[in-house]
Amino acid sequence: MNYIGMNEGVIDAKEAVVSVLDHGLLYGMGLFETFRTYEGVPFLLNRHLDRMKAGCQQLGIPFNMDHEKLLHWITRLMEKNNLKEAYIRYTVTAGEDILGLPAGDYTHPNHILYAKALPFLREQLYTHGKELQLLDLPRNTPEGSTRFKSLHYMNNILAKRELSTYPSAVNGAEGLMLTPQGVVAEGIVSNLFFVKNDVLCTPDLSTGILPGITREMVIALAVQTGLRVEEGHYSWEQLKEADEIFLTNSIQEIVPVTLLSEKEERYVVSGGRSGPVTKQLIVLYRERAGIPI
Repeated sequence: MNYIGMNEGVIDAKEAVVSVLDHGLLYGMGLFETFRTYEGVPFLLNRHLDRMKAGCQQLGIPFNMDHEKLLHWITRLMEKNNLKEAYIRYTVTAGEDILGLPAGDYTHPNHILYAKALPFLREQLYTHGKELQLLDLPRNTPEGSTRFKSLHYMNNILAKRELSTYPSAVNGAEGLMLTPQGVVAEGIVSNLFFVKNDVLCTPDLSTGILPGITREMVIALAVQTGLRVEEGHYSWEQLKEADEIFLTNSIQEIVPVTLLSEKEERYVVSGGRSGPVTKQLIVLYRERAGIPI
């Protein structure tokens, strides 16, 4: 990553800096979106922009980026970094302000764009899945009525540090956080779904999870196929009895979970392979993204 996007420009990464008085640094006041390209085109960009815009409005951060402007900026950055496909992170910080907690709106936000090569993902990940490790660290409560994809990421980082202490981390396991009340919430970098008796279940937003863009798309695809979708409050015990489990995020798409881990105990899910509902949704999602199946 030799070049970074900064306030609609493209500059050398060494020159990309923000002020020590930026409230993104001082107070975590800022938001970000991560997404990927298919055939060089960012997928679901409008949905990511809508979430960013709504979050900025709640935080008092002015936001005037539109789809065409952002798309052009992403294209320039990818070309400068010689990328045909990319993992994109778009960040908006509150910008420089006085030291102290402001009551009013911000006026000079910073827009930062990162682009790097997509991680290599083996196809086996989508057929044989990955392990899901239950964590002791609870999911913290959201910053507002709904969780922001904010720069305040300490809970996730501490969860990642806990995950690294388990043997499952060596094999690329994801960590699962519960709410303080013991209700299933979400992964460190993923939303969770499971299938039981032909019903697709996912934790309700009231559990404090991030309203993921891929999560939203998967729910829509499931409804289109006639699958019953339920959002609710679920326990780890219910997850152990699931017929299928999968995780979603914008980079890895839909990833089956075929093994659950809890301390010293492990539970095989759907015979250790991707289940029929998960397979169907993977195909539909990739068709929607324009990937040849």
